[in-house]
Amino acid sequence: MSILEAEELLFSEWKVKRHGFMPDGVADEKAYMASSPKLLFVLKEVNNPDGSDFDLRRFIREGARARTWNNVTRWVEGIRRLSEEIPWGELREVNKERRRRILQSIVAINLKKSPGGHTTDPAALSATAAEDKAYLNRQFSLYEPDVVICCGTDTSNTFHWLIDLGAQPKWEATRRGIGFHEFKPQKLVVSYSHPEARCADCLLYYGLVDALREILHSTA
Repeated sequence: MSILEAEELLFSEWKVKRHGFMPDGVADEKAYMASSPKLLFVLKEVNNPDGSDFDLRRFIREGARARTWNNVTRWVEGIRRLSEEIPWGELREVNKERRRRILQSIVAINLKKSPGGHTTDPAALSATAAEDKAYLNRQFSLYEPDVVICCGTDTSNTFHWLIDLGAQPKWEATRRGIGFHEFKPQKLVVSYSHPEARCADCLLYYGLVDALREILHSTA
């Protein structure tokens, strides 16, 4: 069974239980399976307060939007080219076509599958995600990512509270303080900033890419 088929089976069951369910997951299965490393991004919820129909997979395939996804695009491109030192001038401008081309190879999941707003309600996030814990674990098991990037401290904390990784994480830190651990041999979880963090985009980019370069070199 393909990942997409498995997602659809899971989601058909899940949406009966979760009002306003908004699917997410693998943007393009073929591109994801051909990618190295396989990247999974964990986010909190969709900023969609009116509750209209939304599928994050389709949204990404169509090029997403600049806010949030420009920085994710830069991260993915940099991680795919870790052996290179890409100058910021080559990364500064990101358009819809670049997002569409780069992001198709990722998995992106929200811990809360019902609509939210620009500012996350932590209590609602925790309560909803806790109710969906079994479903979230089933979804995570579909992808077998090489690198999981938790976008934000709250996201990382919630992810580790909900997802059964088989053992207590043995956290380490890079020389610049980015937290990570191996949840399986050669498979990593990295706790990093949200792509909309109030920080210069160049600092967000080089902070994560430099961290991955150090981590992957040390665990190779």
